[in-house]
Amino acid sequence: MLEANPDSRLEVRAGPTVRRLTILGATGSIGRSTAQVLRDAPGLFEIEAVVGGRDAMALAALARELGASCAVIADETALADLRDALAGSGIEASAGRQAIIEAAGRPVDVVVGAITGAAGVEPMFAALAPGRTIALANKETLVCAGAPFMRAAKAAHCRILPMDSEHNAIFQALGGASPETIEKMILTASGGPFRTWTARAIAAATPEQALLHPNWLMGPKVTVDSAGLMNKGLELIEAHHLFGVPADKLDVLVHPQSIVHGLVSFADGALVAGLSSPDMKVPIAHCLGWPDRIATTSRRLDLSEIATLTFERPDFIRFPALALAMEMMREGGAMPTVLNAANELAVEAFLAGALSFAGIVTLVRSVCEAAAREGLSRDLSSMADALAVDHIARERARTILAHPPSVR
Repeated sequence: MLEANPDSRLEVRAGPTVRRLTILGATGSIGRSTAQVLRDAPGLFEIEAVVGGRDAMALAALARELGASCAVIADETALADLRDALAGSGIEASAGRQAIIEAAGRPVDVVVGAITGAAGVEPMFAALAPGRTIALANKETLVCAGAPFMRAAKAAHCRILPMDSEHNAIFQALGGASPETIEKMILTASGGPFRTWTARAIAAATPEQALLHPNWLMGPKVTVDSAGLMNKGLELIEAHHLFGVPADKLDVLVHPQSIVHGLVSFADGALVAGLSSPDMKVPIAHCLGWPDRIATTSRRLDLSEIATLTFERPDFIRFPALALAMEMMREGGAMPTVLNAANELAVEAFLAGALSFAGIVTLVRSVCEAAAREGLSRDLSSMADALAVDHIARERARTILAHPPSVR
């Protein structure tokens, strides 16, 4: 279980301590929010590396602003543009998978892991190092390779701090409590844009409709996941590995206001909740400053102004993706890896107009069923094992997509 004990805390010294930082996924929504937290905390951090996907101009601008030592872009065809944009700055530029892995392993105090999807798994393993803090926002690392990743982190004496708002709220609510005292961990979901829609309307939703999240500004993949509540299922799997809590102690409540992000129910009857405005700067600042706190410009809560907070049970009929994810969590082994891989392909197809919204969960379920028949439900022994299963699941998804009648 993730613990906040004295041996795992950052060293506290008199006066501010400058920490060296690398940001993986610097140009995404989490990366941009991280940059804002850094602007609000001048002098507390030095930036070693920033890593982005395809936007060379945005990455170069961020690297210059933050004074990074190096900038790495995943798309190798964008390297020339990145070098041109960084000309005269003295900032090193590189591109591609191996360059990202090298950047992740550079000596720093804190690594922000915010690369979207399974593409972030290998860099997160590369980032593990003794005494280092990993501020983890890439949920797929734990969904795809949770058991081997947590084992590797423990062996490396590396701290894993949850940067997802829900898990960060739970981490704060736990307060170092003994695992035996926990009765239930509850993640909240806004319900997304389709919370009040009928099943028929949800099934026919367009990408434009799925991307209209009511509370959060996120990347397209996670926004689509949120619209179908698949994202909440992935977060349950993430919580299972982060906190070492069995599936039957994890639950979800739909909370449209997105003010309460996570709750912990204890054996003595206490229910402790983590509340904040729906602003990623709050959990980011908590991870970057931990065990201390650093100021942010996030909007402060005024509960008298909000007045009412509401909660609902999730509807598994209208949102079958959540039920499927919970089923795969209970199955364990490599099944969450299969779920995640198939879902990434399905969401990509939906956004490209090649799959209906209802087809997302249909495709993912088909891949999971095929994987179970083929014996892919085994336990994962390593990152390589997880990535091999991920590859097989993606191939199964592509094969099914090539024969569309049952999933379109």
